Amino acid sequence: MCVLFFVLFSFISRAQQEPRYEETSIHLNVAGLGGREVEALIQDEQAFLAVSDVFDYLRIKNTASSELDSVSGFFIEQNMPYLIDRLRGRIVLKDKIYPLETDELIQTSMGLYLKSTVFGKVFDLHCSFDFRGLSMAMSTKLDLPVIRERRQELMRSNLKKFKSEVVADTIVKRAFSLFNFGALDWSVASRQQIAGLSNTQVNLRFGTVLAGGETNFMLDYNSSQDFNMRQQSYLWRHVNNEKKYLRQVLAGKIPAHSTASLMAPVVGLQFSNSPTTYRRSFGTYTISDSTEPDWIVELYVNNVLLDYVKADASGFFSFQVPLVYGNSVVKLRFFGPWGEERSREQTINVPYNFLPKNEFEYRVSAGLVEDNRHSRFSRADVKFGVTQGLTMGAGLEYLSSVNNGNIMPFLNASFKVMPNILLSSDYTHGVRLRNVLTYRLPSNLLVELNYARYQKGQTVINQNFNEERKIMIAKPFRAKGFSGFSRLTFNQIVYPTTQHTLTDLLLSAMVKNVSLNLTTYALASDADFVNMYSTMVVALRLPSRLTLRPQLQYGYTRSKINELKLEVEKQVFGRGFLNLTYDRNFNYNTQGFGLGLRLDLSFARTSFFARQVNNRATFTQSVRGGAFYDGKTNYWSANNRVNNGRAGIVVYPYLDINGNNKRDKNEPKMNGLKLKVNGGRIQTDLRDTTIRIVDLEAYRNYLIELNPNSFDNIAWQLKDTTYSVVTEANKMKLIEIPVKVLGEVSGMVYLNDAGLTGQGRVIINIYRDGTTLAGRTLSESDGYFSFLGLPPGKYTASVDKAQMDRLKMTALPASVSFSIKSMSEGDVADNLEFRLQSDKGN
Repeated sequence: MCVLFFVLFSFISRAQQEPRYEETSIHLNVAGLGGREVEALIQDEQAFLAVSDVFDYLRIKNTASSELDSVSGFFIEQNMPYLIDRLRGRIVLKDKIYPLETDELIQTSMGLYLKSTVFGKVFDLHCSFDFRGLSMAMSTKLDLPVIRERRQELMRSNLKKFKSEVVADTIVKRAFSLFNFGALDWSVASRQQIAGLSNTQVNLRFGTVLAGGETNFMLDYNSSQDFNMRQQSYLWRHVNNEKKYLRQVLAGKIPAHSTASLMAPVVGLQFSNSPTTYRRSFGTYTISDSTEPDWIVELYVNNVLLDYVKADASGFFSFQVPLVYGNSVVKLRFFGPWGEERSREQTINVPYNFLPKNEFEYRVSAGLVEDNRHSRFSRADVKFGVTQGLTMGAGLEYLSSVNNGNIMPFLNASFKVMPNILLSSDYTHGVRLRNVLTYRLPSNLLVELNYARYQKGQTVINQNFNEERKIMIAKPFRAKGFSGFSRLTFNQIVYPTTQHTLTDLLLSAMVKNVSLNLTTYALASDADFVNMYSTMVVALRLPSRLTLRPQLQYGYTRSKINELKLEVEKQVFGRGFLNLTYDRNFNYNTQGFGLGLRLDLSFARTSFFARQVNNRATFTQSVRGGAFYDGKTNYWSANNRVNNGRAGIVVYPYLDINGNNKRDKNEPKMNGLKLKVNGGRIQTDLRDTTIRIVDLEAYRNYLIELNPNSFDNIAWQLKDTTYSVVTEANKMKLIEIPVKVLGEVSGMVYLNDAGLTGQGRVIINIYRDGTTLAGRTLSESDGYFSFLGLPPGKYTASVDKAQMDRLKMTALPASVSFSIKSMSEGDVADNLEFRLQSDKGN
């Protein structure tokens, strides 16, 4: 009896002395990286982390021995080898040896577990364990491989987005459309004068797709003029940027790009391999000019709206136009605050036209000029990128109405002399030689020299001077609370018997709520006539959304004030502006009063203005708006933006219940999808849950990124999360997004060792139709496993055979079959069960 009691006492004492561990998983949160579940052992509120789990997450090289009693590899750098050795009870890191206590390293059937404090002592991975929350916070000053890898991935991702090289899950290409009515822009302006003339102007722009090409019509009507077809416009354009040798075909009133002065539109054909996509080269070209005060100026490069600005109180505006590869047409459109619109677009010639090295571009145009002589016009030009900084071109232009020299060969070149010096030159035989040199200093000081010489007696260009000389110096200023711009221009025109010189100095500045613009002009004709005057405009933003604009013009020639003007503007109704003006012109002895109201509505922009000069009153009313029509979803949207030539995307998410990637009649729309896109504006229609992306450039690739966590039901998952979409002009492109209904499988893994206990970290493989791997998962610490992401179908689940062979164990049964049914809320196959037993026990 005493012996039995002694044996029992010894067994109980030994059992009490042996440490007991609880196997679980905890959330490891690494500073600057995020979190992940890792396997751990818990003893007396102390945590032991699975070495392989932690190092796999941190991308640290690690290899476990066949007996799972050691882990080796290198720490961050290859010259930092390490060995975690349980048999010798130590960690070797390069040349240093760290002895371990018996309770700092634990071996189980699944591998080695290291005490959390040792990670900080040896590897500088400092851990803080929250026992109640079962979470571990890890911090380090080391540049871990995983952090470096994610940083590089982010940089590569941003670079790819910048270069439009992102590889999307799904690529949506162009689709042929026989006809599609998409865009409409319209404006009506009426002017009545008491005891004077009155007129009404109507402008309509229709944007359609006809026979696969963008088709635009523009109709102009003015009650004070006869209807004239020259003022109407129509153009059909087929674009395919994927074709190398023919990307654009135009028919109708084509852009001529002519050297000759054409006083009427050209009706004809144009072929080109220039892409419509915006391709930036290097450097910028400054465009600065003046229009009416507070007018909106839009900048178009190759018919793409690139930027817009509002002219300041004196009418000055400035753009930094990026130099682009290929043939460029830069246009400016002007919109006045009272409905005014310049019907004739102003074309600005950017002299620098670079191409990538070894790239070739051409453009061929031919047609009839709508003049009284029905002139025949044709032009062909080619360009080639000789080097990255040198592009050369040549061509031939023909105009039948030119009396002598109607065949005009030409040469041109753009050359990057130095990083900050650009030179452009073009020569048209018998017409003109022109050179432009631009020098931009690191301080942003810009110097531009222009020189043009015209052949004596030429009639190609409609002017009678011999030379043009221009020097422009510009410098922007910026400091804390201050920004400004200065420009000095010297422009000289030489005629056969005389010459004119125009010099202007512009100083523009903004300090907090005060804007100041001072412009001085000096005009000289030889030495006989000089006219010099300055205009100063100040804009003051006052409280209560009030703006005050006094203006003064002083003439130095007569030493007197030429004109005074005062304007007061008050913002009303949120999107409205009430305007009151007074002006006095001393040269013409007139004074005027004006009262106006502008309203920016969601569907149109309207204005009403009344003005009285001396005893004559004038009233002006205008309204301008637009609309976009989506035929596939029968949606009509009225707006106050420019729609013609623009594009849009309709995102239509639906529940793909049967998983066939096609929208069937019984599959409903989905609400709540969140997305991002690299351009345009996102609009969500609450009535039908459709998402529309508007104000997009045509013929450009856009990347749409879908949020995979958009839906409340975890069974609803997105098949693809990134879509690359090529937009089309005057068309809302429909993109149907299938939302998969995915099923779940779950079960238990038991260790058949003196009873059934749950076994964690066991790999479960799931096969579709018994052959195709559909997914894999790990069992948790209590043996439970689950996997979400199975479309409807028949499946087989089995324990990973390679893992069982390594552990010298067998799973019973070897596999379990189950099915996932097609259900809108998702199906669950549960109660699968596997039992593991040691091969030694067989």
